[in-house]
Amino acid sequence: MTHQPAVFNRTYDEAFALVVEARNYMRYVEPRTRRRSGEGGLERSCEALRVTSRLTQVMAWLMLQRAVMAGEVTQEQAMAEDNLLSGQEVCLVEKDGLDLPPGLHSLLERSHRLYQRVSRLERMVLARLQGGSLMVH
Repeated sequence: MTHQPAVFNRTYDEAFALVVEARNYMRYVEPRTRRRSGEGGLERSCEALRVTSRLTQVMAWLMLQRAVMAGEVTQEQAMAEDNLLSGQEVCLVEKDGLDLPPGLHSLLERSHRLYQRVSRLERMVLARLQGGSLMVH
């Protein structure tokens, strides 16, 4: 297995921890919140799915990058169009003014930042493969 950059390891660890936290929230906290407040259930469900979509996209991309670092696939294979982050029309949306429980609001904010960061990493890798360079801000 080849060396994995620290930034990649930190991002992977953060994403994995957020997946576990989101799972625990959806399994244990959300049902109690739903019972206490019947209003906004559809809104909460939609935003919970947005968190799930972001985390699914991010983990799939990061796992492919791990496979690249392990020598299991080439970077070109990992960056094929079918393997790129998708769902931008869902994952990049931020809705302000929603009356959401604090836990869900926190998951939404952090999953959005993570998705944006991984999107920047993806653009950097693509630029490198295409022979260019891309600064990350």
